Amino acid sequence: MADRSLAADTPELRERWGNFVFTAANKAEADKHIAKYPEGRQRSAVMPLLFLAQAQVGEETNTQGWLPLPVMEYVADYLDMPVIRVVEVATFYFMYNLQPVGKYHVQVCGTTPCMLRGSDEIIAACKKRGMEKGRVSADGLWTLTEVECMGNCATAPMVQINDDNYEDLTPERLDAVLDALAAGEQPKTGTQEPGRHTSEPLGGPTTLKEMVDANHDYRSEW
Repeated sequence: MADRSLAADTPELRERWGNFVFTAANKAEADKHIAKYPEGRQRSAVMPLLFLAQAQVGEETNTQGWLPLPVMEYVADYLDMPVIRVVEVATFYFMYNLQPVGKYHVQVCGTTPCMLRGSDEIIAACKKRGMEKGRVSADGLWTLTEVECMGNCATAPMVQINDDNYEDLTPERLDAVLDALAAGEQPKTGTQEPGRHTSEPLGGPTTLKEMVDANHDYRSEW
């Protein structure tokens, strides 16, 4: 699974991120989130502020973004709360990256339904392209993470890449998605199964077929 430890608090880290502040647009957005809560409850906005901070780091580094400790300290100061409380939130939720990531963060579900449907082959396909778990690839494009269930069991195996899901994968279909991203294109999101739209049964419904075109009352048949 993913490493949830903080990046080392080094002088180099402090030099790069010690003067982090929200941009004017992000400050306005942060204040909007804080205003949703009663006076004295501004700490309740910690999650959206961490997400804003991570996104800003991503914009500055041309990556998916992550949370250096000085950036978390800035959020803690902004909300007048202990740094450890911010760190507790950031380390609990997988939407926050605690280590540097590449431009594309490839999160592969390895939980049982995806594993039974071939997630090991999906991970192998990623490694074949030079990805290593928890590392940024040499070209700066990729970071590979194995995660727990992301709720797409009916269309397993799947990966989340940045903010998009790609489902019904095979190694070949994943390669096509990654090739498109590397070329600066936006591949089709969701299921990669030809003819499938979401998670409907392949080949059409097998039960309650009369419900496809109109409402049908089955009670007299029970």
